[in-house]
Amino acid sequence: MSNFVFYDFETSSSNKYWGQIIQIGAVLTNDNLDELDRFDARCRLSPGIIPEAMALIVNKSSPQMLKNSNLSHYEMIRQFVETLKRWGKATYIGFNSIEFDEEFLRCTLFQTLEYPYITSTNGNTRGDVLSLARAANLYYPNTLKNSVNEKGNDVYKLDQMAPLNGIEHGDAHSAIGDVMATIGIAKIISKKAPNVWKASMLTMDKTQSLELIKKELLFCTNEYFYGKSRPYVQTFVCQHPQYQYPLCFDLRHDPTPYLKMPINELEAAMKKQPKFMRTVRHNKHPVIMNPSYGAKFDEYKIIGFSKLETRAKLVRENKEFAEKIQSIKRSEIEEKEQSKSQEDLFNEESIYAKFTTAEDNKVMPEFHSVEWDKKLSVISKFKDERLQYFGKKLLYMEKPEVLSKEDYNLIHKDTAKKLLSTNNEKWNTIPRTYSEIDTLRAKFEKQEDKEKLKILDDINAYVEDLEKHYSSA
Repeated sequence: MSNFVFYDFETSSSNKYWGQIIQIGAVLTNDNLDELDRFDARCRLSPGIIPEAMALIVNKSSPQMLKNSNLSHYEMIRQFVETLKRWGKATYIGFNSIEFDEEFLRCTLFQTLEYPYITSTNGNTRGDVLSLARAANLYYPNTLKNSVNEKGNDVYKLDQMAPLNGIEHGDAHSAIGDVMATIGIAKIISKKAPNVWKASMLTMDKTQSLELIKKELLFCTNEYFYGKSRPYVQTFVCQHPQYQYPLCFDLRHDPTPYLKMPINELEAAMKKQPKFMRTVRHNKHPVIMNPSYGAKFDEYKIIGFSKLETRAKLVRENKEFAEKIQSIKRSEIEEKEQSKSQEDLFNEESIYAKFTTAEDNKVMPEFHSVEWDKKLSVISKFKDERLQYFGKKLLYMEKPEVLSKEDYNLIHKDTAKKLLSTNNEKWNTIPRTYSEIDTLRAKFEKQEDKEKLKILDDINAYVEDLEKHYSSA
């Protein structure tokens, strides 16, 4: 088995395109989850980044801390990337990392001229302890202790789960504190629900995950929505023509009527609830279990295992049904394309619009290796205009004196225009932050929370300084 890199970020905002990572915690472990090395760093806020007040309060970061850190954002990311290279091939794992931290990391690497997909290429794989925790409690009830919300659903929040499960989490919402708590949860799952842990090791690589789904006649996986985990015993039908996700048939339904349906009737049936077709996102670490696990749940238990197998064979043998499903999905893609918004994407949001070329990827290490006064000439080698834009923006944030007066003014005025905007923008603005501060102040005054009120005053003063700086642009 390879090593694991458990990681967590604290950020200035929940917006992956426009926010900034302000703290990184990462721990390298072996496959027994014993710590081998760690990375723990905090950085300054970059010029032009307006933090969300609540984000700073949650991760206990005062503007003073963010101004006085000895590392810039670019320096911290460089150190992190070099550490990961030194640690070598690994499985990257966090708590809700696939939906949040990893997306933030990809956008950050893209905007700092690093290859964005380091967690899932070159032999690296990825997993998520949040999905594991939900699967473990479904198949092995009480693996983990959870608090319960007012709707009676288990709460899967790290800061609540850790203490309930005897995990030291004194530094909740610091990156390294959350990493240590995530490792603690992983250890409990590996001991108390070993089959879930073992199954999860087989789906951390998307190719292996897809092969497993295609190979098994039927399998069980779980989905989480409306606050509950639900098991589904399924069989593979075909892959989505655009996203390549496995489209699978839920075997609680008798497939016979669907297999014979004309395509227009089948399309209408696919829109109705409960769904007989389900999507398994093979690249997002699904937990694929033996179908016998699903057969223990009432809906499948009533049907019986041999009937589930018979249904799976019927579906798998009907190639015409798979072709109809693919045809319906192709029509959906065409419809979406026609109704797609023509709104232009900003460079910051364009990571998935197109991949950077192999040629440009080779220029990236050169940008990082040369002195600051040589970086401009390296930027000119990029064919992709987005990378040229990010390169100049990095110079604006790190060494503005290296830029020509024209380039500096262009970036500075664009930054000022974005930050001072009174419109409802995609990014955080100065007016929006003042409004957030006012709302939070009223709330914390009511609660008589002096500590949070003090942080709000500091954030307000920080934003006032930025407003003065950019108002003169």
